[in-house]
Amino acid sequence: MKNEYTAVVKQEDDWWVGWIEEVPGVNCQEKTYEELKETLKITLKEALEFNRQDALTAAGSGYKEEKIAI
Repeated sequence: MKNEYTAVVKQEDDWWVGWIEEVPGVNCQEKTYEELKETLKITLKEALEFNRQDALTAAGSGYKEEKIAI
C-alpha cells in the first residue's frame, strides 16, 4: 500500500517553497520545482521514520502495532 500526501508549493521570487499538509514540520525550499518535490519526498520519509522510532521508544515494551485507515 502506498501512502499519499499533499504538497502545498509556491514560488517566491527565485525560490520554490513547499509544505506537506498532513505532517507538521515538513517544509523545504529549493531553486527549482523538481528539486523541491524531491527534497519534500526525502524530508517526508525522514520525518515519518523519525516519528515511528519516537513512538516505538515511547511505547517501551509489550506493545502491538495496529494499522489504522481513515
